[in-house]
Amino acid sequence: MARTESYMLPLNTKAPHFSLTNGVDQSLITLDQVKGVKGTLVIFMCNHCPYVLHLVDKIVEVSHEIKAWGINTLAICSNDIENYTDDRPDLMKKLATEKSFGFPYLFDPTQEVALAYEAACTPDFYLFDEDLKLVYRGRFDDARPKNDNPVTGQDLMEACKKLSEGMAQKTKQIPSMGCGIKWKAGNEPKRFSI
Repeated sequence: MARTESYMLPLNTKAPHFSLTNGVDQSLITLDQVKGVKGTLVIFMCNHCPYVLHLVDKIVEVSHEIKAWGINTLAICSNDIENYTDDRPDLMKKLATEKSFGFPYLFDPTQEVALAYEAACTPDFYLFDEDLKLVYRGRFDDARPKNDNPVTGQDLMEACKKLSEGMAQKTKQIPSMGCGIKWKAGNEPKRFSI
């Protein structure tokens, strides 16, 4: 599967609002309902991507740790489930249950939310402050499925720590990398087309 880097949405972008169904319990959830006191981490991911599966245990661990800092996490699956059936909502629930997600795992069936966030890959990480302004978008760490680097979440954790302590973020942020979002025919953003 082709590697895709995140587009790197401009810093200070206001988080686009949404109302999506939680794949775990079918409840309708809005961004305002899940935003954290200090910040909100939005992750675009899916059930089958090897890049996501390589990091998912540590993502869950990090989400618990940053919650204590006032930063809430939510994940969104925007893949086309007609052509990529491994990403359908019943399997979202299975993954979230097996991995003990402590955060909502939302389904974006129209892909409008992924388009609004200019998401490009899975996983794609967006960290917003208490005013829902983007302070970090980039990689989790330098671990990949085919390298021996340990999965630490170091890059994201550093950004979350800085946010929780009111410190300035690094201006140079390294893009996330993973499988490209599986766009429905006609939905692929022009910037990602070849």
